[in-house]
Amino acid sequence: MVQRLDRLKESPSQTAGPYVHIGTTPHFIGIDNVYPVDLGSLPVPPEVKGERIVITGRIFDGSGNALRDALIEIWQADANGLYPGRGEHRGTADPAFSGWARQPVDGTTGIYRFETIKPGSAPYSDGRPMAPHITFWIVSRGINVGLHTRLYFGDEEAANAADPVLGRIELKSRVPTLIASRSDESGVPTYTFDIRLQGENETIFFDI
Repeated sequence: MVQRLDRLKESPSQTAGPYVHIGTTPHFIGIDNVYPVDLGSLPVPPEVKGERIVITGRIFDGSGNALRDALIEIWQADANGLYPGRGEHRGTADPAFSGWARQPVDGTTGIYRFETIKPGSAPYSDGRPMAPHITFWIVSRGINVGLHTRLYFGDEEAANAADPVLGRIELKSRVPTLIASRSDESGVPTYTFDIRLQGENETIFFDI
């Protein structure tokens, strides 16, 4: 007997919901018996080579409200532009540097903060050097698929102008949504990178 074509229907899509924090940052929400510490939350070890920096900012929805339940991961090269892992064939990355970190935003202010190092330049797929950058991955309530974007450094004007990824962006007026501004008031170079999910000055997201 031929099965009716309308028997099985597509189920509703699911958002990240509350369980993303239970599985990824249990200590942050008060569950202390899963990991000794939340994975990705430890600061950069002192033996890591490179310039120490701080990255901070907030994530805004389309109404201009700061999200207070978002989770961010960052991925980056080391100070020499080498990536940790088996896929790096250009040399050996700094063994003390993981190239990855994970933090939830502050549940009251929506502010996130990473202490890391400034990455070196890594090559594009065609060999051209990319400007120093850090990849962001963002999940939150209401986001069905994690969003990818990049942070570029505002004090790397020449490298940014020659970057092959930024060069592919047709609407040049949107490039500043990927540029983090620098301040040195805290004694450590601090880059502010606000991410806007929708609306005016919406951040550029990449289809990866």
